[in-house]
Amino acid sequence: MKEKGAERILILGASGFIGNAIYRELNSYFNTYGTYFSTGRTYHDNRQFYKYDLNEDDIFIILKKIRPTLIISALRGNFPAQILAHQHITEYIATEKCKLYFISSANVFDAYSKYPSYENDKTLSLSIYGRLKIKIENMMMRLPKEKIGIIRLPMVFGNTSPRIKEIKLFIENNEPIEVFPNLIINVTNNDKLTQQIHYLINRNKCGIFHLGSKDLVHHEELIQGIVSRIGTKKAIYKRVYTTNEDRYLAVLPKSNTLPKNLDVSYQEIIDHHFVG
Repeated sequence: MKEKGAERILILGASGFIGNAIYRELNSYFNTYGTYFSTGRTYHDNRQFYKYDLNEDDIFIILKKIRPTLIISALRGNFPAQILAHQHITEYIATEKCKLYFISSANVFDAYSKYPSYENDKTLSLSIYGRLKIKIENMMMRLPKEKIGIIRLPMVFGNTSPRIKEIKLFIENNEPIEVFPNLIINVTNNDKLTQQIHYLINRNKCGIFHLGSKDLVHHEELIQGIVSRIGTKKAIYKRVYTTNEDRYLAVLPKSNTLPKNLDVSYQEIIDHHFVG
């Protein structure tokens, strides 16, 4: 194993799908710690993981114990509790030598529908989830620029992702899979995303990053492609039309682009992750 770098990285939400993928990518290279709440897996014997109940525990206790130089927040759960936790995190970062990468979402733009969204576009959301992400992003914007990284994601897939598990369950139970024929999106997977985040850390990047496929696809076409790779023709689809026209929910990079070798297309996402 390579000698680990000097960074002390704390991943909040490291028992979730995205947080755990980030932990597995970084753990061999950095002093990496994570929080967990999920009872589905056993972490209490792992000295790199700390039990953290978003609704009950004070994140300051864990921060003071680990003294991270980089926090990656992939927290999920109660929305008011998330806001309070991130208030405490930003207070910590304001006074310590530490940076915060926040896993945000394309939903910060879900009030817009006519175009894809870029890093410096104004955020505006109609959903409670999107407004939560905006509130935390705005909180971070009050910190020095060199201390923050906002990572906005489109839909994230992967063989063990909740979305793929749900699709497989629908197929198994002969239930319809919802598709949105008029929705144009981009997409990513856990493998590509974690490689990109690893690059951002190595290069000490800050700012706003849109980490998704470089091209766009209709939601229905994407799901049908995934189902085909899973290896079944028995899927039932329920087509949901929210508008009569195409609408976009896609985050594309313009000012903060990554090297070409870290680019990915939606077809690569389908082909690489859904065999068998």
